[in-house]
Amino acid sequence: MLDLFPVNLFARRSVVAQHAERFHRFRMVVYELVHAVLVAFARKTQHLIKPLAAQEFRKIVPVRLNLRVVAKKYRKFAEYFGIFLHERGKFLDERFDGFGGHAEKIYICRYEGGMGKRKLAMFYKCSIKDVARACRIPLLVLLAFAAVIGCSDEVSSRPPQPFEPPEDSLSENPGFVKFNAAGDSVYLGSDLATVPAGERPRMLVKLNYDFWLSKHEVTCGEYKSVMEGRGFVPACESDSLPVTDVTFYDAVLFANARSISQGLDTAYRYSSMVKDNLGHCTYLEGYAFDPQSNGIRLPTEAEWMYVARWHWDVQHVWSAENSDDKPHGVCSAALQAAVCDMAGNVMEWVNDWYANLRDTSLVNFAGAPDGGHQGKRIVKGGSFRMPANGMQRYSRGDVYTVTSSTHAEYVGFRLAIGAIPDAVWMNDKGNAGNSRFVVMSTAAKLRGKTGSYNVKLAFRNDLTGNLAYIDYSSGVPNVEEIVDTLEVYHPDISPDGKYVAFCTGIEGVDAKSHIYVRSLDAIWSYIVKLDVDGAAIPRWRVLDSGDTVIVFVTSAANNKDDATFLSQSTWQVQFANNGFGVPQKLFDGAYHGGVSRDGKFAVTGSTRLRAHITDSTGAFVDTVWYGGEQACNASLARDGSNRTLFLDFGGQTGRTFVGQDYGTHERLLIADSTGNLIESIGMSPGYAFDHTEWVHDATMRSDEKLVVTSITNAEGRHGWVLLVDVSDSSMIVLLEGEEIWHPALWTQEAGSALQTDLDLDSAGVYCALGAGEAPYMMRYKLELLWTYKDSANVAIVGSSRPLEGLVPALFSDDYFVINMANVPNMVYGSKYLFENYILPHVKNLKYLVVSLDIDLWFHSERSDYNFFYNEYKKYPGYVYDANHNFWQDSVPTGLAEVVQSSFGSDFYAGYFRDEMGYVRFNAKPWEDLPVVEYDSTWMDFASDNYYEALGHLVEIIELAESKGIYVIGIVFPQNPNFQKTGSFGRYGPRRSEAPALLQGIADLSKEHPNFIFMDENKMGNHDFLGEMSNDKDHLAYPGAVKMTAKVDSVLRTLK
Repeated sequence: MLDLFPVNLFARRSVVAQHAERFHRFRMVVYELVHAVLVAFARKTQHLIKPLAAQEFRKIVPVRLNLRVVAKKYRKFAEYFGIFLHERGKFLDERFDGFGGHAEKIYICRYEGGMGKRKLAMFYKCSIKDVARACRIPLLVLLAFAAVIGCSDEVSSRPPQPFEPPEDSLSENPGFVKFNAAGDSVYLGSDLATVPAGERPRMLVKLNYDFWLSKHEVTCGEYKSVMEGRGFVPACESDSLPVTDVTFYDAVLFANARSISQGLDTAYRYSSMVKDNLGHCTYLEGYAFDPQSNGIRLPTEAEWMYVARWHWDVQHVWSAENSDDKPHGVCSAALQAAVCDMAGNVMEWVNDWYANLRDTSLVNFAGAPDGGHQGKRIVKGGSFRMPANGMQRYSRGDVYTVTSSTHAEYVGFRLAIGAIPDAVWMNDKGNAGNSRFVVMSTAAKLRGKTGSYNVKLAFRNDLTGNLAYIDYSSGVPNVEEIVDTLEVYHPDISPDGKYVAFCTGIEGVDAKSHIYVRSLDAIWSYIVKLDVDGAAIPRWRVLDSGDTVIVFVTSAANNKDDATFLSQSTWQVQFANNGFGVPQKLFDGAYHGGVSRDGKFAVTGSTRLRAHITDSTGAFVDTVWYGGEQACNASLARDGSNRTLFLDFGGQTGRTFVGQDYGTHERLLIADSTGNLIESIGMSPGYAFDHTEWVHDATMRSDEKLVVTSITNAEGRHGWVLLVDVSDSSMIVLLEGEEIWHPALWTQEAGSALQTDLDLDSAGVYCALGAGEAPYMMRYKLELLWTYKDSANVAIVGSSRPLEGLVPALFSDDYFVINMANVPNMVYGSKYLFENYILPHVKNLKYLVVSLDIDLWFHSERSDYNFFYNEYKKYPGYVYDANHNFWQDSVPTGLAEVVQSSFGSDFYAGYFRDEMGYVRFNAKPWEDLPVVEYDSTWMDFASDNYYEALGHLVEIIELAESKGIYVIGIVFPQNPNFQKTGSFGRYGPRRSEAPALLQGIADLSKEHPNFIFMDENKMGNHDFLGEMSNDKDHLAYPGAVKMTAKVDSVLRTLK
């Protein structure tokens, strides 16, 4: 049986059926239609269906419905079919987000498929001809039907979307489907209050270009044929399977290789790559995506969502229900789909850096300009490990943070082709634009020049006038721009790296200027103005007394005229306790190029190179150097050598010294303390230096040899920042952008005075560039251990549940607690930490708190989910510790300090140092119907993994027992509404199985009296109600406060 219903989704009438024939089974038609629409759209399946098998055409019944009324009236009916309308008022907006809020017609073909199963086909913005073709209905019959019910053949001004690629498109880009998206739009995210914060609010993206998307994910055979001998090739059982276990950068390298093999320009560029011990590419230094390229690339999230709007089919999907926990051949779930496997089988990388969504609309949105402090990426589509009803088009992530180096056996990718004109980028603060910065160097590379990971670069974004900076110690270097109304010129970073001083005037211009100091951090919480009439070009200086001062001049105007120049003056003002002292005049003349440490030497340049020199008797002279020729950008070295760095305009003095002609700013020039040239470095043809500054080494280890400078091209665009080593004339590109002015680079080696015999290339190096969330987290957890090993008497191990559920600072004063919980976590990992690090070194340990995450015990410890199976070997600190028996004989001097100064991330440091390992989240209510995210029947096929985990728990208990240590095992609360499902928790197991499993753990206390069992979930009947949660299985701060109090009360009962 085949029926065809044209439905006006946004009709404002009550439920009405008008037709010449009153069909006596009208109620059944409505029921079936509501079922079809609700199921289809609640599961986000608005798509063009594949051609259907021929069916007997019997009767067409036209129905027009107000679905808002129907949804309300038939709520119980919808719930019976598993459709829960979370917010009635937003039902249409959420379920029909592809229609932009306009009255559009959708055709629904309802027919009986094989074995009596009801089938659906939906057509949006299609002509009657398209519907007839797909549903195998005679066109004349369908046109007659359309005439009877008053439907126009033109239901939209948009061209029809093909349910299969046209023949000419196949020859142009074989394996790809063209989407005529120009002029159309798509929504990212959702407005449902229950979705994660990173997936709301809904944001509209308009597209003004067409693009191509591959029919399916890249297969193992395709990947191997291109990458064998070129890069990492994962093992596959079959060439038809989607390739998985690849990082984002692996996918990028494949896309570039495909482009080259097909004679296309590459869409990605980079300068060098980092690979792990297994061959995965974990970092591409200087990575940049060129949206204007017509090369092969990954699809943007907007492109992926646009295609998924038409081709999202969770009814024909490889999911937890039918996959046997493994991927299947591409397109095997829906053989005739034009674009297949958008839902399920494997998750897919998309091209974008992760950006928080905003309630706005953007044109040609291409993601964030960079990955922020975490380097976050986006994956789409769900996988064979997820239940079908847990897959949502708007989902943007995985269980844990996804970065470019993440790889998993359920994550693959597909490809796209098509230039993106005028791509728009939007950062996490919601600032959108067509320009972006590309960080070209890493902390590791800079350490090779500066000797430190602690490096910061501040500069002016001349397109906006804002201050921007990069903190290379953040682990994933990215540009932070401080949006303000103040014009920022000549920034300089304080000696401790915490502040930046800047002025509102520019060198060479006689205009009013003021000086400000603001905190150099992502919060930008502090800013103060120097309250004087005029102040320009600030420079930090540390006096012999230890006081920190800022040197400034009263005017930044050019110094060509002697009298005008000497009418201005140079001053300094102390800066302490977030405020300014009383300014003190140093001398006449605006010497803004710098003042020496002893105050006896100063320089300036614009347009003459001038020096102020004081001898031992106190007599001084103001003089003009460089033969009075034009010079600018003077910078005085602060290492005591009194060398002056400057630029010129191809003057005679410079040409004579160099021995050849050159143009304006084409050479760096360095003069000694007497004004004589001693060195010169040239720039590549077609480029020139500008805004040159010495890089000050605050540790004073050696003479300064590094220079930071912006670079201009022949058109005068300040598009790059370089680090120049004057000792060997080598150069490193630090940053690329549109207009980068006035760079200032700060470096300071933490713990440089530390005397230790440790190998600093290995000791404490628990993470590395390109690492994901797990190693960064573990790096700071081990820092806590080495720092507080002699103070702590309580240690917490386990998963993200105690990580977010127990607050060390809230325990009673008798307990010094460090939270060592990590993600991803297995009991094996907790045992590894306890046995090798906690037990040998936390000498006062009396209590070990362990999370009992039985719903996670389906994981095999011989998988990537176990950090201590393979991944830890990538980081030399763990290997170094193991090779020295984890320092059980004696802890070397300075190990804690070495770990504290090792490579890391300020983002994670901010979380873990201040809160002793706890991570705080804001609270929200438990969601009404939590989705079970794994096959809850896993005890049928993964029980060995469960009992292996249980065995490790017993080993922990026995080790602790031998040392007189209590083990408190906690089952953390999960969403109480899991009681409405057949699952114990987020990842199973069956509710019917859980009581016996929990009782088996509780019974361990009978044999081991040092084991205390705390079931705080109580099969969902717990008392963590109201706004206590962060999500379906984690507590937010209010819940963590309550849980901490409960554990604290238990500890007080133990002796």
